[in-house]
Amino acid sequence: DENSELYAKLIAGLQKENELAPLNISAVQRTIEHCSRLVEDSEKLSLHMGSLLDLLREGDYWAKQSGQQEIGEQHIQKAIDTRQYRQDQIRERVHEQVIRGDYLLDTSGEKVAQINALSIIQLGDYAFGRPSRVTATARLGQGKVIDIEREVKLGGSIHSKGVMILSSYLANRYAKDQPISLSASLVFEQSYGFVEGDSASAAELCALLSALSEVPIKQNYSVTGSVNQYGEIQTIGGVNEKIEGFFDVCKTRGLTGDQAVIIPQQNVKHLMLNADVREAVEQDVFAVYSVQTIDQLMELLTGKEAGVKDKNNHYPAGTINHMVQKRIDQLNTLRKYFADENKVKKRDFSRKNEFK
Repeated sequence: DENSELYAKLIAGLQKENELAPLNISAVQRTIEHCSRLVEDSEKLSLHMGSLLDLLREGDYWAKQSGQQEIGEQHIQKAIDTRQYRQDQIRERVHEQVIRGDYLLDTSGEKVAQINALSIIQLGDYAFGRPSRVTATARLGQGKVIDIEREVKLGGSIHSKGVMILSSYLANRYAKDQPISLSASLVFEQSYGFVEGDSASAAELCALLSALSEVPIKQNYSVTGSVNQYGEIQTIGGVNEKIEGFFDVCKTRGLTGDQAVIIPQQNVKHLMLNADVREAVEQDVFAVYSVQTIDQLMELLTGKEAGVKDKNNHYPAGTINHMVQKRIDQLNTLRKYFADENKVKKRDFSRKNEFK
């Protein structure tokens, strides 16, 4: 389009001004694509001249090394790859921990109250995705969802806000006219650093719903996205790096064809994935799904219908929401039973004191 043409002219101007080898069409295309990825948006382009000029200079170097008179796509790609290689040591170490089994992460099978969330590690201008295991527990209590990261001072305020939203969602959806007698805990397993951001709140809510309904979650999926009090999935940052982080683990272990990443619908326009991920998606050995609500997300993760309330305000039997509602009602009944039992004990104790 017009903007791409103007950007191509900008590239040509930098090439002439710095006396670099000319770029062929495929090299210009790859440069524009990479500059779009730099701003994490398929509808925008980076105007950071320093980064663009560095890329062109490295492409010119690799073209001359191979004895070519013009810069081709392969030279631009080599400049991108070698730059990543120079910065990639920490990502490789983290990746190695997962592959060797030191860092526990399942990419197949099903587990109750366990899910693969996606986080991002930022190192200066370099970032990479790291899959993380999130687990949840649910039991009789007083309506509090405990964020273990916050309790031990490893969670930031935005992350804590995301967890507090989960409590509001549960109360609003399943216990609008009664107190919710639930106590739950959420944690990033094997996380020893500071956790910030709310991009895992959708995954945390899914783990919590799985714990309540006892419906297992597919471990061949990984999830990123924040959630609001009404169960709507919201946009997050670093979507490309997060997808590629889970893809790299699956690729090393062996792609099975049913592995996927689930992202917010609003993040689709930000997708600028590496060629190997795009190729795997085209060959149907890996997938990227987008969702708008927590119900859609749970249906993908479990293979079961989420369920919508009927005219009598009841969820259909056998659906996830019905099972969650049933469990919360059971907890409320148990809390009432124990409260009544304590009243009886207190009354009996007081009568004994009267006799004394």
